[in-house]
Amino acid sequence: MDLVSRALHTRWFVRSPIWLYRHGLGALLGDRLLMLTHRGRSSGEPRYVVLEVSGRPAPDRIVVVAGLGPRSQWFRNVQADPRVLVSIGRLRDVRARATTMSPDDGAAELRAYTSQHPAAWDRLRGVLTAWAEPLARERGEDDWLRVVPVVELQLLPGEAAAG
Repeated sequence: MDLVSRALHTRWFVRSPIWLYRHGLGALLGDRLLMLTHRGRSSGEPRYVVLEVSGRPAPDRIVVVAGLGPRSQWFRNVQADPRVLVSIGRLRDVRARATTMSPDDGAAELRAYTSQHPAAWDRLRGVLTAWAEPLARERGEDDWLRVVPVVELQLLPGEAAAG
């Protein structure tokens, strides 16, 4: 397991930026990261994850990738309840709806990411291929990018949520 993969599988490391967002300091992390607040599918309790923004096709649309695969807890939770809150840059707790992109659209989004952020892609590609290539073979897919879950967050009018 390479360094990036180890870091992404280290709970305290991946959860540390949540503290910044929850204390109103998310702007320090810029607009390449966001905090997604979602509901646990069993508990109904709020859950938090910080994700890299892979695309911003419009001011009210943000694209993120389930880089650790379709079994990522946040991904499974937003499939069960797509109503989420997004904190990015100076925006806090903006209501949004999460929609999983089709395999073709998701693969196209990932291809665009590879050309727009080649250094980041070089670091993350190994993490993705470790689980995506075997899953693609299992599903009979020729293109392993088609099995990577890509989610579009549609920011809803009305700005920030109460509370």
